[in-house]
Amino acid sequence: MAEFFDAEPVTKGYDSQITRRILAYLKPYRLFALIVLITLSVSTAGELLSPTLIRQAVDEALVREWYGLDPSAASRFRSKNGSREIVINNRIYVRTSQLAGITEKERTAMEKQGLLDASPSYIFPLEPDREKKEALALRYSQITISGVWGIVPYSLLTSLSPDDAYLLRSQDSPVLGHYALLLLLVLSIVLLSTFAMTWYTNHIGTLIMKDMRLQLYRHVIEQSLAYLSRQPVGRLVTRLTSDIEVISQFFTDVLSAFIKDATIMLGSLVVLFVLNWKLGLVVFATVPLIFVAAAIARVKARDAFRNQRYWTSKVNSFLSEHISGIDIVKLFVQEKRVSEKFGENNRNLLKANIAEMYVYATFRPFVDFMSTIASALAIFFGAILFLRLDISIGTLIAFINLISMFYSPIKDLSEKYILLQSAMASGERVFGLLDSDDRLPEQLPVLADKEAPSVIRGHIELSNVWFAYKNEEWVLKNISFTVNPGEKIAIVGYTGAGKSTIANLLARFWDIQKGAILIDGVPIGQYPLKRIRKFIQPVPQDVFLFQGSIRENIALGLDLSQEQLETAAKAVYAHEFIMALPKGYDTLLSEGGLNLSLGQRQLISFARVLAHEPSIIILDEATSSIDTETEKLLQKGIEGLLKDHTSIVIAHRLSTIRDADRIIVLGQGHVVETGTHSELIERRGLYWNLYRLQNREME
Repeated sequence: MAEFFDAEPVTKGYDSQITRRILAYLKPYRLFALIVLITLSVSTAGELLSPTLIRQAVDEALVREWYGLDPSAASRFRSKNGSREIVINNRIYVRTSQLAGITEKERTAMEKQGLLDASPSYIFPLEPDREKKEALALRYSQITISGVWGIVPYSLLTSLSPDDAYLLRSQDSPVLGHYALLLLLVLSIVLLSTFAMTWYTNHIGTLIMKDMRLQLYRHVIEQSLAYLSRQPVGRLVTRLTSDIEVISQFFTDVLSAFIKDATIMLGSLVVLFVLNWKLGLVVFATVPLIFVAAAIARVKARDAFRNQRYWTSKVNSFLSEHISGIDIVKLFVQEKRVSEKFGENNRNLLKANIAEMYVYATFRPFVDFMSTIASALAIFFGAILFLRLDISIGTLIAFINLISMFYSPIKDLSEKYILLQSAMASGERVFGLLDSDDRLPEQLPVLADKEAPSVIRGHIELSNVWFAYKNEEWVLKNISFTVNPGEKIAIVGYTGAGKSTIANLLARFWDIQKGAILIDGVPIGQYPLKRIRKFIQPVPQDVFLFQGSIRENIALGLDLSQEQLETAAKAVYAHEFIMALPKGYDTLLSEGGLNLSLGQRQLISFARVLAHEPSIIILDEATSSIDTETEKLLQKGIEGLLKDHTSIVIAHRLSTIRDADRIIVLGQGHVVETGTHSELIERRGLYWNLYRLQNREME
């Protein structure tokens, strides 16, 4: 098992084919996916709009700087931003943003010629409170009133008392309130759309997890016993549980986050360059370093998560195997050795987890550092541009917000890339299991379900059958015998002679390599597999009952009435002990039915077979591991079970098959003897030796 596990392939990174196969599970939920895309777009647009609204609020309501221009120079700036301007005393006043683009030399020359004010002013309307504002203008000679407007140098505005300053700036409060309400509306829409996006992405992930788990489970249980016997139970459980959950995270945490983060990053860059391309270039200069770091982190994350998933599966497999076999561990006093081995696997898993955390702990602080550097560069160069009137203070604030918005997704993407790698690894393992098809092939021509008989007579013929579990290590060699309808045949032989193998072949758990097995003259492989399992019911020597009620274990998927249940139970003499239980047929069984005796479990398994009305019953050493008293108890049940059925009894205790119509004796994969009990005793062959040996053991 260990060799097989170690040879299991692992992912080498992002795989577009695996991604396409995962995304194919979205098809039934296209409507939900469309809703996610719409809400994602709205949420992203709202987040990108927020810094722009803050910029507008700052420039329109908080920092309202105006520069006076001579009319002869004003025409140069009238094409910018809608050329908003106010004329006071034959001087045209424009906003700071409309002066962006003039060089320092041009600005100095215009100031010397009186074409441009050297310092900014604040313009306010005289209404309302005109009288108060005019009185304030009389107190300060620097405040100028002309028509409906007043103008005050910014240097004076900042030195006024709070009450006087508020009087002049009273009209800014409604503007600020307008932008505040607008920003609140945008943020509310972002909140609602983000909630809807999160809800539907998680809903999609949960539905897809359900679909994939059901598909994988159905695929696994349809595989042949040869295939399933090669798979560690822990490995299959890991595929059906944790691997499916990781793939679900691809939809809930990775896919939408990747789209949104990439959109936010691209949108932030676009807005940065639209606001001011010079400052945008300064910020963009830090991006290549981030991409280099992300490329290195991606390789490290791939290796770390590949190792982490490997050791997680190892630990799960070890736990499943050793908890299932805990009785053997205790019986051979292996607790210390098993604990040490588990401790070794657990330490390797710890190392893998630490390596995973190291990648995360290194990359994220680096992104934080680069984000801080970019913000510092933006503030430094933005201040220079602000002093040169190239940008407004609102634009600078918007830049700082947009830088944070640009780098935050990068940190998020580093985490999501780790989940992506994990999803790729889990996807490769799950699809590898789905792609492995080792079901028993149909032997053409296959009878259609409607053509296959609903019942069979029960005639069985094995003709020159050869079978090996592995290569050509033959277990059965040229086996031939016939079972007539209604006949009771017993098969005996030493351990390893091939008795249970014949039961498995007749139930078609395996296919033979040579020869033929005919049921009512038709090759067994030409019956639909589900139909042959209905016709032929083996009763294995190891009884398995499921957790649930006795009723559910007997019916096992059939819709049986109470009368039908009791009929099946009475036929095998199980009804009496079932009714003696506290809740009768509704008594709940523990795992494996361990709250019943071995004989009671065996009788319930007899009733289960009888309730499914097979034509052929194969009893595989049903009394091999019980005491003599329990064996006597089961004999009546066996008689009721086999009555009116074609039956094959694979027996270890020869005393139980004295009444068989024929006994087939196997030796080293061959049919050695055939006859009744008395005929075989008279021949003094292999059967006689087996019988004599058992009688001696009993004595």
